[in-house]
Amino acid sequence: MVNNNSSPSSPGEDQNPNPDAPPPSESDIAIDALARKVQESLSLGKRHKFWESQPVRQFKDVGDSSLPEGPIEPPTPLSEVKQEPYNLPNFYEWITCDIDSEEMCTEVYNLLKNNYVEDDENMFRFNYSKEFLRWALRPPGYYKSWHIGVRVKSSKKLVAFITGVPAKIRVHDDVVKMAEINFLCVHKKLRSKRLTPVMIKEVTRRVHLENIWQAAYTAGVVLPTPISTCQYWHRSLNPKKLIDVGFSRLGARMTMSRTIKLYKLPDSAVTPGFRKMELHDVPAVTRILRNYLSQFAVAPDFDEDDVEHWLLPTEDVVDSFLVESPETHEITDFCSFYTLPSSILGNQNYSTLKAAYSYYNVSTKTPLLQLMNDALIVAKQMDYDVFNALDVMENESFLKELKFGPGDGKLHYYLYNYRIRQALKPSELGLVLL
Repeated sequence: MVNNNSSPSSPGEDQNPNPDAPPPSESDIAIDALARKVQESLSLGKRHKFWESQPVRQFKDVGDSSLPEGPIEPPTPLSEVKQEPYNLPNFYEWITCDIDSEEMCTEVYNLLKNNYVEDDENMFRFNYSKEFLRWALRPPGYYKSWHIGVRVKSSKKLVAFITGVPAKIRVHDDVVKMAEINFLCVHKKLRSKRLTPVMIKEVTRRVHLENIWQAAYTAGVVLPTPISTCQYWHRSLNPKKLIDVGFSRLGARMTMSRTIKLYKLPDSAVTPGFRKMELHDVPAVTRILRNYLSQFAVAPDFDEDDVEHWLLPTEDVVDSFLVESPETHEITDFCSFYTLPSSILGNQNYSTLKAAYSYYNVSTKTPLLQLMNDALIVAKQMDYDVFNALDVMENESFLKELKFGPGDGKLHYYLYNYRIRQALKPSELGLVLL
């Protein structure tokens, strides 16, 4: 179980031990090529075996259709799960982070703000707000024990963090209880101390104590073995600022005024009945969302409590809009995005990039292109600088048309202790992890 701050691991040789098996899928071939590239780029000294010791789909198994789908290892009797935490190096100690405590939440916020995911050029760093962290870490049925910190014993300084939250995720026809693992962060000065594997083992141990044996996670690096690899796309809402801070560049033969004109949006949403989601809409939104997500190979199994938590608008955290038919008052369509700003590093004029991230969108009557254009319009009204989207679900159908451009970053999706025989295309994935 891991997140974006992990380092790549050593893939094995990829061979197909079953010559009569069907050929690997396009997604498998792409992941195999990616794995080989990582293998070649790593010096022998940097290769490590951690992920090869874990119950995850291994690179050497890509294309082997003889392996069964489903759990890789059976559950252990709870009495046999390790009861004591894993040992940390002498100077450090485990803590459970009470995210309800303002003081603790501030410590976590500052650790992430200064040490979490940066772009390759070290120009931007995710800046999750405290409100966002509370939303992300306290869904229905959450376990405080899964919010794990590492402190320096002497100074009590928080230097590392990893979390899990419970989720029900459907994989093909099976609904599986899982942990979603996120926010793995180690202080920059401690990256060489090998804290990451022991943190992953510790969160795994705590998840097992709740009789949950599978997990989902994402990473910006290639590990054994992605179930899907997705591309980030970006839509300029404030092109002048994005160019000024180096997020994007002025196109060839383009002036700033032409660029601003290119990305200009209408002043208000165009779809009749387009409005903000309210509490009384939860049952209707749950119905259309569950029906929509049923078509994807991997997707959350949301009930009304989940929809209320994850999708009911919370200021500067998540925004959701729907289309209510002016004639019948039926809820026909739904779109949502969450707020994840980035700190702008080393710029004299700007300190924050306000970014919206596409979340869950359902179109039944309003064309998806029109619905998402309305989402862009309201995001612009709310002073977002950029609107980001992964090419999951049906997102690919509107990206180019609505002037999104492909980003540099790829996001790899993983399952822990659950094998999917063939990798999925992004369009087969109905899951967005924060």
